[in-house]
Parts: sequence; C-alpha cells; structure tokens
Amino acid sequence: MEQDGFSLILYNASSNPENVRPLVAVVGPTGAGKSELGIRIAEALDGEIVNCDSLQIYKDFNVGTAKLPACDRHGIPHHLIDVAEPDEVFTAGDYARRARQAVNEIAQRGRIPVVVGGTGFYLRALLDGLPPLPARDENLRRALAGRERLRAGSLHRILRRLDPEAARNIHAGDIPKTTRALEIRLLTGQPRTAQLPPEPLAGFQVRKLGLFPPRAELYARLDRRTESMFTNGLLAEVEQLLARGVPANAKPFESLGYRQALAVLDKQMTLAQAVADTQQATRRYAKRQVTWFRHEPGVHAIQAFGSEVDPRHWLELN
Repeated sequence: MEQDGFSLILYNASSNPENVRPLVAVVGPTGAGKSELGIRIAEALDGEIVNCDSLQIYKDFNVGTAKLPACDRHGIPHHLIDVAEPDEVFTAGDYARRARQAVNEIAQRGRIPVVVGGTGFYLRALLDGLPPLPARDENLRRALAGRERLRAGSLHRILRRLDPEAARNIHAGDIPKTTRALEIRLLTGQPRTAQLPPEPLAGFQVRKLGLFPPRAELYARLDRRTESMFTNGLLAEVEQLLARGVPANAKPFESLGYRQALAVLDKQMTLAQAVADTQQATRRYAKRQVTWFRHEPGVHAIQAFGSEVDPRHWLELN
C-alpha cells in the first residue's frame, strides 16, 4: 500500500469528456477517527458523506454505534444513516444499490462523494459489485439456524465440505455470513465461484484512505470508548428500544455492546462483566478490520488517527 500523498484530480463535464468523477473512501478499524477525517475531507472538497457502517444504517441505534449526532456533522449532508428499521433485513446487496444511487446523485450535483466506514464487505459491494444471487429463503434459514443451535459450528463445517473456498474467506464464528454462503450453495447448487461475475461501479476515480493508528493506542481508545458507552446511555437506549417493541433478536442487537447490554438487562452479566467482554470483543473486531483493509487493493495507509491527519497532505487538488 502506498504511504505517500496522492493527487485527486477534480473532474467536471467540460474538462473530462469521459465523465469520470472522483470518489474518496475513508476506511479502517473502529475507533480510528474515520468520521472526523471524512467530515474534514468533505469540507475541503465540497463533498457529502455516504455511510459505510452496517450498524449506523439502523434507526435509533446510536450510543453503541458511535453514530455522530446531526449537530456534530458540520452541516455536511450524510447519506445511508438511519435508513433501516431495527427489525428490517438489510443486506449488502441493499447497501450496494442504495449507496450507488447516493454517490451518483452526489456527483450529479457537482459534489464529491466521501464514503466513510469500517464495513469492508459493504465497501467492496459498492465499488466492486456483487454477483446476482438468490433472495433469502426464510424456511431454509430457520432450518440452518436450528442445526447450528443443536451443534455449534456445524454450519461452517458443512460449508467447508460444500464450498471450501467460501469457507476459507468466512470466519468460523461469523454465523450470518456462513448462513448466507450455505443458502446460496443449497439454492443454486453451485459454489460462489461459479456465480456470474459482479459489475463494478462505473464512472468514478476512487481514492481509498486507510487509517491504521498504533495498535496499543487504538486499543486504549476503544477500551475508554466502551466504558463511556455503558456509562452514558447504552443500557437506557436498549431499554427504550425494547419498550418500543423492538424484538431482542433484531439484527442490530447482535452487535458488540448491544448484545452485552441485553445480557445485563437479563441478569446474565454484571455491568463490569459486560464492559470487559465488550472491550475484548471490540479489540478483536478491530484487529480483523485492520487485516481486511490492509488487504484491500489500492488503500493508501495512514499510520495515525483521523484527528491527526491533514487532509490536504493526502488530497492535492489539481
């Protein structure tokens, strides 16, 4: 990965007959300061933010997702935040379709799309596209979920047998992705590698900035942020969501912090246990994100937090 500055050429219809438009992506692990850097880049480029976090799409899940309140967005338009109901199924394909629409509309207004977030698979879906795949089969999913409940790890073992390549690319503990890969294999009768190729995003010159702050400093920041989440409203937020009728098995409740908060409210964990468990799981998640984005093609690595970065060093406007 490149670690030097680069030039972002700002195209317009008159100077660029091919109509190739710039797009900036700010990626990296949770807690690295992506949101702050994204806003400063958007300010420098007259841009708009497109969220690329799979949890910030959900309405009313705020504290545990580190979602920036509107008052901290500096007047920069943000897209794909609070677009899904808590109990709504929202897939990577849904994200790709809506994000592509957003970036094209931003570009048509003569502004720069700035994609910000740490969900690597969503970014890949947006930029590289996804192969056409079958819709979810709820009956099949219920059967697979029942099998996994009876014998933990069984779905990934089946996937290793039916689609070894897909299994190699999915963490054994990632039940949603394992379930989806098995669903595709069973419904199509073919492994993922046999599916039709995806269609990449067309018409954009993409620049990817990856924030990779020192690990010890990142982990310390994540530990402090977790403590702050639990002492500044996470439990109250979860109680309010449940009181409103959001089911405890809603997708966003599976995420870090929220599932531990549920355990506290169910008397299955103490507050101290929930904080420690969330801290450990968050550090592991950040490590997986770093690994993903270090292997993401074209990422320009920045060994710092977003607050320490001068956007103009990395975005030379020609």
